[in-house]
Amino acid sequence: MSDSSPARPAAPILDVWCELQCPDCRSALDDLRALRARYGDRLELRLRHFPLEKHKHAFAAAQAAEEAAEQGQAWPYVEAVLGRVQELDRKGEPFLVEVAGELGLDAEEFDTALIDGRHILIVDADQAEGKAIGVTGTPTYVIDGERLDGGKSQEGLRERVEEIVDRLLAEQKA
Repeated sequence: MSDSSPARPAAPILDVWCELQCPDCRSALDDLRALRARYGDRLELRLRHFPLEKHKHAFAAAQAAEEAAEQGQAWPYVEAVLGRVQELDRKGEPFLVEVAGELGLDAEEFDTALIDGRHILIVDADQAEGKAIGVTGTPTYVIDGERLDGGKSQEGLRERVEEIVDRLLAEQKA
């Protein structure tokens, strides 16, 4: 007898185009925390990199975030760096390695990853995809084909994301 119970549908995906030296992304952290708290594993939050040229440490920070993901601590790392944007402005790459150490990650591996550039292709690919779909600033959210630009104002964005996620989840049940 075969099991005919339907497979659990995949969670809706929210792509968060972000830059770790961006003050607007730092203020978006509360919204991201609230979304994670509300939906848990019913919503997949994907960090996408969009380092802006005006921030000289943003590209290295994106690579460091990828190393954190490889070590299983993507969001804690992103939150720790974004929460201290001024320190990143001041200290640059040594700060990225310092945060890794504070979180109990392999800081030496971060240092090596920033030197050998092993995550550059991922960051470049994200940036190219972002440009291709019209991302111009950060944070920008993309869910169910809708792009929500938080670079100018984040007013009402979380509510809009919640509306879309709630609709997608309801459609899965129907």
